[in-house]
Amino acid sequence: MAQDTFSCLMKLYLAHVARLCLVSTFLEDGLRMWFKWNEQRDYIDRSWGSGPFLATSFVVLNMSGQLVGCILLLARKFVPYTCFGLYGIIFMQVIAYSVLRNFKFLMRNMAIGGGLLLLLSEWRSEGRSKLVGVPRMDGIFPRPYMQLCGRVLLVLTFLSLLHLEVTAFSVMLSTVLGTP
Repeated sequence: MAQDTFSCLMKLYLAHVARLCLVSTFLEDGLRMWFKWNEQRDYIDRSWGSGPFLATSFVVLNMSGQLVGCILLLARKFVPYTCFGLYGIIFMQVIAYSVLRNFKFLMRNMAIGGGLLLLLSEWRSEGRSKLVGVPRMDGIFPRPYMQLCGRVLLVLTFLSLLHLEVTAFSVMLSTVLGTP
């Protein structure tokens, strides 16, 4: 009896903690934009050469989209629209900050997209069917594929942490010592 109660409580709290972890990058980035407003605006103005109005508009859109998106996802409100809005923020940041040229940042952005995909798959499973586990007649099960893609994309976070520097000396040393 006590195990069932503990299990239910853990399931409830772990879902909230997991959701918070998945949106924490957006939350951190939005708060950083809030507290370092001038730096963000000046960076966009310098890199685009667009003037202060367009740079300010971009920072406001980016910051508010991230903070409002985090709040909505944590509250489980408008989940699909919020996820697609945050995908738009990711795409906007890839273009604005020239992320395509930096392998680490590109992998991290793809991993963030994987986290959003996991949140979207969680939403698809909630309340969709009164008969849990009963197969559908059309044979389409997008949730497992969404979870698989989300998990694979989350692994890219760890791949971005690798520092692969192969030199002739390191290859010779590993060959001599017999270590990989």
